[in-house]
Amino acid sequence: MTRAVEVVRTYLELRSPDQLRPYQGGDPHGRFVHPDPCPVDEYRRLYHDVGERWYWRDRLAWSDERLAALLASPTIAVWECRVGDESAGYFELARQPDGSVEIAYFGLIPRFMGRGFGGAMLTKAANEAWSMGANRVWLHTCTLDSAPALPNYTARGFSEFRVERFVAQLPDE
Repeated sequence: MTRAVEVVRTYLELRSPDQLRPYQGGDPHGRFVHPDPCPVDEYRRLYHDVGERWYWRDRLAWSDERLAALLASPTIAVWECRVGDESAGYFELARQPDGSVEIAYFGLIPRFMGRGFGGAMLTKAANEAWSMGANRVWLHTCTLDSAPALPNYTARGFSEFRVERFVAQLPDE
């Protein structure tokens, strides 16, 4: 069974590196690792652990071969946030043909939310996107995402450039 849910998707951007307002909340004791390329099994684990509660499903259906090809692309960069020996979350950057870099996926594992990792990780994601030669850094979020997501993006200096509404079919809880 599914249920229809109205979703609002908001697109946000940074047009220059000086628009970024870096996270200033102190060291949340995380570190970032960049497997290049990210192994398929590791990516699937991160995608599931971060995205399950937010209805991330698209890439679950991808074959290992399709996912490996994406992850091996020079236009894709995956960064994992680690706290000790644990994954706290990850982000995926995708360089676009127009010269922009999209923060295509971004999120934390639930037990690491509310501890400053989101701000630190978004700062890292934007800086890494600029280091990929971006002429603009952008992302989108929606009302299915974590409630602090949009405030984190705007606190880091991202500004809205488009909003759209659609109806999603979600599994019954």
